[in-house]
Formats: sequence, structure tokens, C-alpha cells
Amino acid sequence: MKITEQIKEPIAYEMELFEKKFQLAMSSKVALLNRITHYIVNRKGKQMRPMFVFLTAKMISGGTVNDRTYRGASVIELIHTATLVHDDVVDDSNKRRGFFSINALWKNKIAVLVGDFLLSKGLLLSIDNNDFDLLKIISVAVREMSEGELLQIEKARKLDITEDIYYEIIRQKTATLIAACCSLGACAVAPDKSKTIEKMRKFGELIGMAFQIKDDLFDYTEEAIGKPTGIDIKEQKMTLPLIYTLNNCSSKEKSWVINSIKNHNKDKKRVKEVIAFVKNQGGLSYAEHKMIQFQQEALVLIKDFPESIYKDSLVLMVNYVIDRKI
Repeated sequence: MKITEQIKEPIAYEMELFEKKFQLAMSSKVALLNRITHYIVNRKGKQMRPMFVFLTAKMISGGTVNDRTYRGASVIELIHTATLVHDDVVDDSNKRRGFFSINALWKNKIAVLVGDFLLSKGLLLSIDNNDFDLLKIISVAVREMSEGELLQIEKARKLDITEDIYYEIIRQKTATLIAACCSLGACAVAPDKSKTIEKMRKFGELIGMAFQIKDDLFDYTEEAIGKPTGIDIKEQKMTLPLIYTLNNCSSKEKSWVINSIKNHNKDKKRVKEVIAFVKNQGGLSYAEHKMIQFQQEALVLIKDFPESIYKDSLVLMVNYVIDRKI
């Protein structure tokens, strides 16, 4: 059995029902929108975010979920999908998970409007059901994701990212949404337990940090992972292996690396040389060490919850985040 199927097993029924509810949540009176959302639904990813919502809810409640849990999972997936559609426009990307992106098929204007539609659908799903506590969690995540993206763009121009700024960028850009999944899952079933909600928010944040560092490490591997090696360097993105290397090399080497990234990032040979240099300087092993640190901190946060198949699946999920090959 594949690891993702193993993780999904205790919530298989919920995930099946969620898919139906999610499709309903996307529906519109506009035929063009329905055609596009149908395209999105049929090319879904691993659905890690709804899985976090259901596993968290079931671990906390002892195995039960409610309508709020389904709404929380739908909202998070609507928001996540909206950000992916907008990201592809921002990055001028023609592919998403091996398929054509929305902007490649229907142009930027339509893609931006579809993203806006999904975002509003998500927010209204909470408002229409008076889930204002869930709405607050979601709204904070949307704000932080936007801030994280803009902070990264601002810093990329100067290539002056410190390790602390890097952590702040990935906390906002990536970790905040996984943190929202886990706090939503907790809040849906235990709205009065603020300590539990906060603990699960922190748990999700730590996993999100580990998840993003793993993504950054993929840029230095030869395996087929859906994105070409060295793409972060070509896009002048300052990731942890690179930041560590720049902080731990001579000023001459630092100038060469920065010059390579700024002025020679389209030169395949030069990009390969930068990748080799980062590896030799211990950039990858340092990033791996930090990733495992975040993962271990996350596991500590759930150790006091009663043993259950849901907790086991969450542990599997945390380990999968750093062991995955794609």
C-alpha cells in the first residue's frame, strides 16, 4: 500500500464525502466557470490539506467529525486552489502537476477572476454558516500568504536574505496554510479549547516549515520531481542551502555565487557549478538538519494525545513530508 493511501485509510469515508461537498462548494451559474472548476477538480493533487483537517479533528474528538469539519476542509481547499491559480499567473507558469495551468488554457484575465471566485466562495461558505471562528483562521492565513510572497519578492531583488528572514518567508508563504488546516480541524470539533487549537496551529506550522525546506532541497536533486533542477537559482530564489553557503564561504566565493545568480542564472553550466558548490559547502546537509529539527518539534506537540489510528496517521504524514520523493 502506498504511504499516502495508508495515511488516508482512517479518513477514507470522510475524504470521499468531502470530494462531493467540495465540488458542490465550487458550483456556479456561469457555464465557463463550471467548465474550469471541473477541470481543476479532475486534476487534483494529493489533497494533503483536507487530510490534515480530518486527521486533526478525529484525533482530538476521538474519531468523530461534524459539518463544520467538512466546511473547514472545503474552505481550506478552495483557498489553496485559488492561490495556486493566482501563483501560476504571477509566475507565468504554463504547467501545474504535469497538466496545463488555467492561465495557459484560458489566459491570465480569466485565471485571475477564477482565483477571485474561489477565494470568495471559500469565505462565503464560512459566513453563510456563521463559522466566524473558522473564518478568522482562514483570513489570517490569506493575509500572511500574501505578505510572505511580497516579502520574498522584495528580498529577491537584493539577494540579502538572512536565515531568520528566510524562516519568516516560508512560515508565511507555506507553513501558515498547513497551520490553518490543523487549527481548523481542532476548532471545528472543539471550539472552546483554545489551548488545543493553538497547539495544533503550531504543529501545522512546524510541519509546513519542514515541508518547504524539503521542497527547497528538491532543487538540488537529480530525481524527476515535477520541476527541473536548479529552477530556484534560475528564478533568483534564496533558499536555505544557498543562504547557509553564502554565510559560510569566503567573500570571493560569495561574490562569484551572487554574480552567478544575478547575471548568469540562465547559463546551465554555471547553475550546475553553483549547485555543486552549495553541496560541497554543506548547504544541503545543514538544510536537512534544520528540516528534521522542525519535524521532531512537531511530533513532540502531539505525543500527549491518546493513542489512536488518527494520531498514527498524523505521525505518518509528518514523516512523509520529509521522506517524500516528489
